[in-house]
Amino acid sequence: MIKMSKRERNMVTVAVIAIAIFMIIQFGVIPLKGKRERMARALDSKTDTLTQMIQLKAQYETLTGNARQARIQFDEREPGFTLFSFLDRLAGQAGIKDHISYMKPSRSEDKESPYRLSLVEMKLQDIDLKQLTPYLHMVETSKNVVYIRRMSITKNRKDEGVVDAILQVETYEL
Repeated sequence: MIKMSKRERNMVTVAVIAIAIFMIIQFGVIPLKGKRERMARALDSKTDTLTQMIQLKAQYETLTGNARQARIQFDEREPGFTLFSFLDRLAGQAGIKDHISYMKPSRSEDKESPYRLSLVEMKLQDIDLKQLTPYLHMVETSKNVVYIRRMSITKNRKDEGVVDAILQVETYEL
């Protein structure tokens, strides 16, 4: 081959070593580092997904438990239960039936659900708060899954200590 001086051989050796180091870094170290970073990002992403799945599972279990409990309460209702008659019966028990001005029942059906929303709007006139409070308590604490959706209480102008109340009470029925 070509005769080279010692100095030229050293320069070629250094150049070959430099090229070898460059090739090792370029095709060995950098791809491994990039792969490690991609794997770390993928691991973080999967960890976030797992955390979300655990939260969704807890929510699902809570909702199914609530649905199961509601189903049990629906099954425990007396046969032929209607919200209108239930509220009327409670008004008789609370002694406020004479204060009922009107009761307007309504129903709405959801085509995708076996349940119907039953709503009764009732107006109570000239009622004392000491009479109204036990009635509200009986409605809210009944085992029939009945809720007061909205309530409006206004002072009666004629009599001090007497109020008028409009209640919207709702429940779901099968």
